[in-house]
Amino acid sequence: MAELSRLQIETALKEIEDRYLEKDLVSAGEIKDIRVDGGTVGVDLKFDYPVKGYAPEIERAVRERIGRLPGVESIDVTISTNIVSHAVQRNLKPLAGIKNIIAVASGKGGVGKSTTAVNLALALAAEGAKVGILDADIYGPSQPRMLGIEGKPETKDGRTLEPMENYGIKAMSIGFLIDEETPMIWRGPMVTQALEQLLSDTRWGELDYLVIDLPPGTGDIQLTLSQKIPVSGAVIVTTPQDIALLDARKGLKMFEKVEIPVLGIIENMSLHICSKCGHEEHIFGEGGGQRMAEDYHVELLGALPLDIRIREQADNGKPTVAAEPDSRITEIYRETARRTAAQLAQKAKDFSGKFPNIVIQNT
Repeated sequence: MAELSRLQIETALKEIEDRYLEKDLVSAGEIKDIRVDGGTVGVDLKFDYPVKGYAPEIERAVRERIGRLPGVESIDVTISTNIVSHAVQRNLKPLAGIKNIIAVASGKGGVGKSTTAVNLALALAAEGAKVGILDADIYGPSQPRMLGIEGKPETKDGRTLEPMENYGIKAMSIGFLIDEETPMIWRGPMVTQALEQLLSDTRWGELDYLVIDLPPGTGDIQLTLSQKIPVSGAVIVTTPQDIALLDARKGLKMFEKVEIPVLGIIENMSLHICSKCGHEEHIFGEGGGQRMAEDYHVELLGALPLDIRIREQADNGKPTVAAEPDSRITEIYRETARRTAAQLAQKAKDFSGKFPNIVIQNT
């Protein structure tokens, strides 16, 4: 019997697709190493996005496909991740310690953007990433309540703030610094300065992703974000009805103009399932997010149902991904998180830290 070769293993792995990148494992560059020792085969895979929930499926596919080859006696599969920084707007560099900033935006209010943002952050963490969330809605901060966090952030040096933490993610919001019922009666410049300070004066530590929950619209905060904050990609949250899609298109076009890549669209409240009889109904219309994604050549990252539990759990300070980690809704959030991170993984990487600093000295 002919001995197994590395080429045979590689050919077999070409038949396995990474469904989030829509490429085979070899073309996607996810094969780190192949070892063949008699009938023993070792395969090391490396992903550029977090895959904790996806890894068992990939491992099964690798074992099943390689196991078909004649002469294979045992298979060793290891799966690791290597999340790197990606390119941001021109003239800006990624912040120290924060590999990627993902902005979550919507053209209008009432589409469930903040609930989606916090569950997206929790889902990325559940997939194995180090994650933080910044509540950029200065006028209407909602993340403290959604994350069930009370109290004020500490400072160890009198200048910077320690982020608050819950459910495995770090968080910062103006809501941690003021009373919940105190209105923010500030003009635009004060609001944008507050956002910059919340970002730069927080000791985030090492993060793979910082999710920024933006206020709705295309105003001062969004402009500050595009000009001064290094963003790797944006996600647009919408609902299926035409009026929400119209505003979502404006948000998407805004990010295009300021050279922030749109990673895709999340359609919220896409389907209502009756809690009494199980009847499914598209009460806000059907397919709007998919059509918008096709029109602008971006990915539909996920479609979430209209479910009372999502609202109740967020209001009670334990969002769905934390409250029901094994539920179907949480699986949709985790699927959406993988698609979001995979889209980002395909964008240009940031090499600014690779270049040496050139210093001219008089000698």
